[in-house]
Amino acid sequence: MNKNYVVIMAGGVGSRFWPASRTSFPKQFLDILGTGKTLLQQTYDRFDGICPKENIFIVTNESYRDLIKEQLHGISDHQILGEPMMRNTAPCIAYASSKIFKIDPQARIVVAPADHLILKETQFKEIILNALELSSKEDYLITLGIVPSRPDTGYGYIQFNESIQVDKAYKVKTFTEKPNLELATTFLKSGDFLWNAGIFIWSAASILKSFEQNLPDMLEVFQEGKPFLNTAKESDFIKGAYGRCTNISIDYGILEKAQNVYVIPSDFGWSDLGTWGSVYDIKEKDAHGNVVLGDQKIILKESSNCVVSVPAEKIVVLFGLDDYIVVESNNSLMICPKSREQEIKAIVSDVKEKFGKDYV
Repeated sequence: MNKNYVVIMAGGVGSRFWPASRTSFPKQFLDILGTGKTLLQQTYDRFDGICPKENIFIVTNESYRDLIKEQLHGISDHQILGEPMMRNTAPCIAYASSKIFKIDPQARIVVAPADHLILKETQFKEIILNALELSSKEDYLITLGIVPSRPDTGYGYIQFNESIQVDKAYKVKTFTEKPNLELATTFLKSGDFLWNAGIFIWSAASILKSFEQNLPDMLEVFQEGKPFLNTAKESDFIKGAYGRCTNISIDYGILEKAQNVYVIPSDFGWSDLGTWGSVYDIKEKDAHGNVVLGDQKIILKESSNCVVSVPAEKIVVLFGLDDYIVVESNNSLMICPKSREQEIKAIVSDVKEKFGKDYV
C-alpha cells in the first residue's frame, strides 16, 4: 500500500453550478449534496485504505491553498500542489507524476477529480486496488469506464476491444467527446462503449514514459525542475514552468495517442456531478418529481420535475413551473430550464461582462 499514491484534481471553477459555485469558492469546496461533507472531503476520505494519507496529493489553483488546508485537516503544504494558472489536466498530471516519481520511482498512481460522486464505495475500492496491482505488472495506462444506462450527450465515451483483455481490463479502441444524441444511442446499442469517468491508474514510470513519447516538450519543462521538486524552491519553479506548458487535457495529449491504454468496465454508482441536472438525477424526488436541496421553506404548487436550492431563511413559492432549475446563492438568483443547463456557462460569462467578476 505504501507504493500507492493518489492525485486529486481540485482546480476547477465549477461554473455550471453558478450561482452557488463561484471562482473564489468553487463547487469542490461546497456540500452540494447536503451530506455534511464537501465534495473534496468526500473524495479525500474515499481513498482511505487505498494509500496512506501522506501519499495523497491535491492539485489545485494556488489561490485555493488555504481552502484545502481548512477542509482537509492535517494535510501538509508538501501535499498541496498549487498551480499558478489553469492549464487543463495534462500539465497538472505531469507535475504531480514528476513529483511523486522523485519520491518513489516505483510509485503507482490514481488520478481522480475532486467533484465526482461514488455511491458504491466498496466496489470502487476493489476496482482501484485491482487496477493498481495491474499497473505494477504491466506498462498500461488504465482508465475506468462506466457502463452506460442511457444515451447521455454530456459524457465522453470510450470504445473497447472485447477480444483483447487482461485481468478485467480491455484494450481501448477509440475515445469520443460528447456525441450527439443519435451517435450516443448507437454507442449504447453497440455494447462496446463506456462513459469516460476521468479516473486514471498507472505507474509513475509508465505515465512519464508516455509524456516523453507524446508530449515531450511538457515533460522537459518538469524534468528541468527535478532538482527543485519536493524542496522549498518547488513553488518558485512552478510559477515559471506553467506558462511554458500547452493548455491541453490528458485525454487529447496522451490517451488518444498512446497504444497501451486499457479500460476497466465499472459500476460503482458514479456521477460526475457536472451540472444541477446531474444532482437532480441522483437525489430523491417527491411525488411530482421535484428535488429540494437542504432544509428550505418551499411551496411547490402545480410544479413538477424541478430542482430547487435557496437560502433556508427564504420562503419560496413555485407556481406552474415544470422542469426548471431554481437556485439562489451569493445574492444571485438563477431560474433556468433544465433542458438548457449546458448554457449556464455562457450565462456566467454574460454576468461577468455585465456586472463584473465579483458576481462569478
